[in-house]
Amino acid sequence: MSRDGDLLKVLTRECSATSQQAVAKRLGLSGATINQVLKSKYKGNLRRIQSRVEGAYMAARVDCPVIGDIPRDQCITHQQRRRFAATNPLRVQLHKTCPTCPNWQGGNS
Repeated sequence: MSRDGDLLKVLTRECSATSQQAVAKRLGLSGATINQVLKSKYKGNLRRIQSRVEGAYMAARVDCPVIGDIPRDQCITHQQRRRFAATNPLRVQLHKTCPTCPNWQGGNS
């Protein structure tokens, strides 16, 4: 099965077990985004959605050069949702390291 097929299968299963809103909250996304992905109408970066689903529901992990072994969805969260904070040493390290990491999927969107 293709990765997109796996994504849809896992999202459908999880939404059936709970709800689209619960899955969206778990993934750090909007309910509308989950709905669009399920209907194959999502125009954004499907790779990021795939990474979040793999980390949250498929036990995919990455080796973060700063933190170590973490779930893939946490990696994406650190890349996208965390703002730079000079007072937080971890965020300083992530801010410097993430853009050069092989797990990097691009800026904030």
